[in-house]
Amino acid sequence: MKSEIGVGLIGFGTVGTGVARVLIENAELIRRRVGVPVTLVRIADLDITRDRGIAIPPGVLTTDIQQVLTDPRVDIVIELMGGYDLAKRVILDAVQRGKHVVTANKALLAVHGEEIFAAASRQGIDLGFEASVGGGIPVIRALMEGLAANNIQSIYGIINGTSNYILSRMTSEGQRFDVVLEEAKRAGYAEADPTFDVAGIDSAHKLTIMVSLAYGTPVNFKEIYTEGITGLTPLDIAYAKEFGFTIKLLAIAKYSDGEIEARVHPTMVPSASQIAKVDGVYNAIQLVGDAVEDVVLYGRGAGSMPTGSAVVSDVMAIARNLLKDAAGRVPPASYQPDQRRPLRMRPMEEITSLYYIRFMVLDRPGVLSQIAGVLGRYGISISSVLQQGRKEGQTVPVVIMTHMAKERDIQNALREINPMSYISEPTTLIRVEGRDE
Repeated sequence: MKSEIGVGLIGFGTVGTGVARVLIENAELIRRRVGVPVTLVRIADLDITRDRGIAIPPGVLTTDIQQVLTDPRVDIVIELMGGYDLAKRVILDAVQRGKHVVTANKALLAVHGEEIFAAASRQGIDLGFEASVGGGIPVIRALMEGLAANNIQSIYGIINGTSNYILSRMTSEGQRFDVVLEEAKRAGYAEADPTFDVAGIDSAHKLTIMVSLAYGTPVNFKEIYTEGITGLTPLDIAYAKEFGFTIKLLAIAKYSDGEIEARVHPTMVPSASQIAKVDGVYNAIQLVGDAVEDVVLYGRGAGSMPTGSAVVSDVMAIARNLLKDAAGRVPPASYQPDQRRPLRMRPMEEITSLYYIRFMVLDRPGVLSQIAGVLGRYGISISSVLQQGRKEGQTVPVVIMTHMAKERDIQNALREINPMSYISEPTTLIRVEGRDE
């Protein structure tokens, strides 16, 4: 039996620093749980002079990635450099050399996951990516092992802390999106370029991974409908409260009739629900299985230490497999490779939902009846209407909540209504989940 498990780390940024700290400061705890020391033998990064506040043993740091990949003491390679092309080459090179791999790179797995899963499977290599979704929340292991006996009926996730922080502040303080975004940047909760976060792309990357694991099917990231939070206003958040809802950026997946719907967009959820109460930078993921029913996982979705914890949990799982000669015990993509099946991804226009629609209209007689008439021609039934602050001849909001309707019908109706002379600005549309008809 091996007397030590050697780890090589590529990328010594925020998450890499957390990984190194956990491996070094919790070394004795990890040894007791694994059975042998798990030792950080190599760290590769372009900047090896900056002080990360951790005492790294001499000879561990290098600027040469190949020193990690070729070191015979390295059993497990941790890729934390991010990006696509170089990261993919590094992972595939490590796999080809027979080294096991841990990564937090959700964008890479969302776009090139199938190639990486197949390579790991062919080589009998363990691939860990717990940190790719939900930071310190163990949702990947829940899908691959803890809930493996369940047909996963649906997934609802708040899986981007930046967007959730912004929406939480907009909800509690009535501030505009652009104001809160600047505050989030100053507080370190948003990147200098927050596009991936606020446009929903980061959440879509993570949803791609979860859908692939939950349903055993290849998923094309581009097929996931993605809409961000940049268009949300305090007015819509206030109206949501009036109806008893809170707006969250949700990643949603559902399985029915052999098809999957997967989408990311702002969503109204009942304010009394668990997921509506997830505030700040926290994440939450609700998994509904046919045997367990609801399971909700909650915690910090990003950050040096929470994400570092998830990375090291993968390292420890792989180390245990190595000591028992059990590599490949869990298939890289959850299902056995020959049992993964292509499933149809339901196009967005085919989904059905409840809808919140806010029209800004010129306040004149007959406008509401004209809007209702168009909606009715497309089979869209109105559940309730709010029209406040009448100012004849001026612009006022008309807010409509619908019964269950098909996306295609809603979009067709809006295409007919929006050019009308009484519409003064683009219409706001928000989908509603969690309320029975």
